[in-house]
Amino acid sequence: MINRLPFTNALATAEQRRHRFVLRGPEQQLQTQGCLARLPAGNTLTLSQRVSAFFSTRRTGPALLVGALPFDPFADDALYQPAELVAGEEPVTPLAPLVNEARAEPPAADYASMVAHCVAGIDGRTLSKAVLARSLQLQAAASLDPLALAARLKQDASVTTYVLPVPVATNAPPAWLVGASPELLISRRGRTIVSHPLAGSARRRANAEEDAAAARSLSASAKDLEEHAYVVDAIKTALAPLCSELDVPDSPSLYTTNTMWHLGTRITGTLKDDSISVATLAGLLHPTPAVCGTPRQQALDTISRLEPVDRGFYAGAVGWVNDAGDGDWYVAIRCAHVQANSLRLFAGAGIVADSEPELEVAETGAKFRALLNALGVDDELEFEEQHHD
Repeated sequence: MINRLPFTNALATAEQRRHRFVLRGPEQQLQTQGCLARLPAGNTLTLSQRVSAFFSTRRTGPALLVGALPFDPFADDALYQPAELVAGEEPVTPLAPLVNEARAEPPAADYASMVAHCVAGIDGRTLSKAVLARSLQLQAAASLDPLALAARLKQDASVTTYVLPVPVATNAPPAWLVGASPELLISRRGRTIVSHPLAGSARRRANAEEDAAAARSLSASAKDLEEHAYVVDAIKTALAPLCSELDVPDSPSLYTTNTMWHLGTRITGTLKDDSISVATLAGLLHPTPAVCGTPRQQALDTISRLEPVDRGFYAGAVGWVNDAGDGDWYVAIRCAHVQANSLRLFAGAGIVADSEPELEVAETGAKFRALLNALGVDDELEFEEQHHD
């Protein structure tokens, strides 16, 4: 058992704060600070071997690695051994107000054109689905506290909030990925595993009758059911050979956050071999069709060709693994890259053959709402209409 130290301001040196990791959700809380050692960086294909090699060496400190996988499975990840685990919550300061106008990347009209171009290339053979993302770049009057932003996001009890440091260029200020994910990529405790993919979305409505109608429409949407099936089939195909039992419901259920309805399928299983680490499973599953598309390589190529901004750790995975192979990994969505007084928010939508560009624009706009609400932005028009040129 690892002792968790209570958080006090005395512990919050600049270096410890720079290496603060938070994963806080309905089923767990993990908070760490400091960095004892880094996992040698590598791509997702080598994650399992590198994690195994790391824990094979006798070390002091928590027998734990925390961090993130980037969206691109061929890019370098960022995991490290924390110095200590902490309990409680750090006192947070108010967020600095936003200044100037948001810059959409790309503007909504250009994103609609991206979607139309993608739809034209979907033939059900070489490409069946691709997830296209866009971003909003915002500026604040002063440096932003990532923990303060996460504290606002955690007001939605249905999501798992996260804060983690991400690599920066030499001499650049520290940067963090801050978000509130509703989607569990993979969890492992002994031989028991759980995955809860989400795909197919609709915006929540303030009016109760309209909100219920949106949920019913999503449940009956052939387009969204198709999009969801690609994700479930990919996860089932990957996990089935490793499991003695695998329970995959025949149809999805509705999953709700404060801002969105989702189609979700909770997949549970029992591993044949308890030596299979959660790192192995995360490396095998990521990126799923929920954030990438299918077939995977064709979707990756489409995303690389059409998206103007590199995703970095957006749509990657954030989580932890211990020396027993247990751990939790969440899909890194509903997030912002925070660096000094700059934020970049990300949102994506799954594109299939009958996707309608304007509806996909609206979906990404709705997915920005979790972060915009946390930032105190109420005027949606300010961000969705001023930058369509």
